Parts: sequence; structure tokens; C-alpha cells
Amino acid sequence: MMACFTTTQTLMALWRQARTRFSDQLPALTEEDLTKRLPGTQNSVGFLLRHIGEVEMLFAKNVFGEPIQVKAKTLIAQHDTGEWTDLEELLSFLHRSGQALEAVISRQGEQDWQREIETREFGKKTLAESLGRIISHTAHHGGQMAVILKYAVVQPSVASETKVNSGA
Repeated sequence: MMACFTTTQTLMALWRQARTRFSDQLPALTEEDLTKRLPGTQNSVGFLLRHIGEVEMLFAKNVFGEPIQVKAKTLIAQHDTGEWTDLEELLSFLHRSGQALEAVISRQGEQDWQREIETREFGKKTLAESLGRIISHTAHHGGQMAVILKYAVVQPSVASETKVNSGA
């Protein structure tokens, strides 16, 4: 006999499984990894971690109406400022963002998934369609992170770089 799942249970399973492409990378991260970036690119691993967490929190707040506070520093700056170097804090933030999103997903009833919402970022969508956006966002940046971790070397932090006067 096959089990019957609600839409919410099915979408929660999809969300959890899709996020593992990102979250399975987290246990192996080191502080040194946070400054890695590919040559010719702006965003470090630390920036991507913070960005993913912020967007998950914003999604819980703006799409599902969760009353949470979030300051989207990566969206405000629109580039890597070099400040995302505290691994413990970043992992804690990502844990909270994942929990916040799971909590709002789990509270949706069968009819809620067909409710339309409108956002400035992606227009009018049902909640089910909107969930596809956050799944693809996390997977996209998780893939970027995997490539950076595989191919990039550690970059000196902006704060530790010094100029050397060659006497010329």
C-alpha cells in the first residue's frame, strides 16, 4: 500500500532534499574557506552563505508572511564587503533561516499552495510556484559555492592587505 502525502508534506520533502545540495557542504567548511573566490569574481564563500540565509529569511517573511526580522546586508551592499568571515555565526544564521522556512512551509494547508502572492522580484505566483524560486535560488548559489570550494585558492582579506612602497 502506497502512502498518501499532502501537498505540504510533498513540498516539504522537495525543499529539504533540494537544500541538501547546499547544506551537505557546510560540515566540511573551514574559516579559511570563507574568503575563497574565483579569480575575476566578487563573491566569496562567506558572502554566499550569508546571502543564502538572508534570502531564505526574506522569503519566509515576504512570501509566507512570517513575522521575522531580517536585515539583508548582502542585498543592501550588492557586493562582497569582506565581512563574512565568522564561520560559527554564518552556520548559526543558516540553521535559523532553514528552520524559519521549514516552519512556514509546514503550516500551509492544502488550499494555501494555490493562493497567489505578488512580489516586486518575481511578480504574481502561487505559493507553490514561489517555493520553486527559493529552491532554485539556494541550489544556484550552493552550486557556485561548490565550484569555488573546488577550484579557488584562499584570498587575502581586504583588511590584511598592505601596500608595499618599492621606493620608485
